[in-house]
Amino acid sequence: MSSVSVTESADCLQVQGHVQYDTPDHITPSNVHTSPLEQFHIWFNQAREANVREPDAMSLSTATTSGIPSSRMVLFKQLDKRGFVFYTNYTSRKSRELEQNPRAALLFFWREMSRQVRVLGRVEKLSKEESEEYFKSRPVGTRLGAWASHQSSVIGEDDLVHRLAEVQERFGVQASDKEGDVPLPDFWGGWRVIPSEVEFWLGKPSRLHDRVRYLRVEGSPDDQPQWTIDRLSP
Repeated sequence: MSSVSVTESADCLQVQGHVQYDTPDHITPSNVHTSPLEQFHIWFNQAREANVREPDAMSLSTATTSGIPSSRMVLFKQLDKRGFVFYTNYTSRKSRELEQNPRAALLFFWREMSRQVRVLGRVEKLSKEESEEYFKSRPVGTRLGAWASHQSSVIGEDDLVHRLAEVQERFGVQASDKEGDVPLPDFWGGWRVIPSEVEFWLGKPSRLHDRVRYLRVEGSPDDQPQWTIDRLSP
């Protein structure tokens, strides 16, 4: 049964309550790591150890050049010294918007721990070699799916089934096969979000949450950025 109570009428759905957060730990600028990437590494491992369901799921928000936003859930795949990496079809809506407006926002929500991590930054494409290395590690079925799906385009009822059959025939493998040579498509690869702002949020009673924000010092290099760390009011 949900912890959320609602009242409903013919033209309105109103949420009346929500579970109270009550986490025992605290975060402040004095007890977090000096690097938000290292702090994220710590929290991500703690989420894994706490058996958070899909700790790698994150909301990705993009916007058109006229400021129309869109969000969707994607999978976080890598953290390196420059930022956060995910992979997708380069002809998808998210990629088209990132090409036109190379800024993105990420949000991780680990409900079981009452934690959030919010990331803002500019984006860059990964090299073909980086994308290819990851693509080869994917199961055969998902590699075939990358070829079959014209992501974000309108399709007919059976189009995807027919496209999958075509690529299976083209590469001589089946989606259920354990091994097979399915190359990286030219229209598929990785994006990296290079953060300029990262916020760590910890749920507390009465909505008096802990919030710690990192802001990149202007002009500091991407590979060795410097940060100012502040506590924010909830």
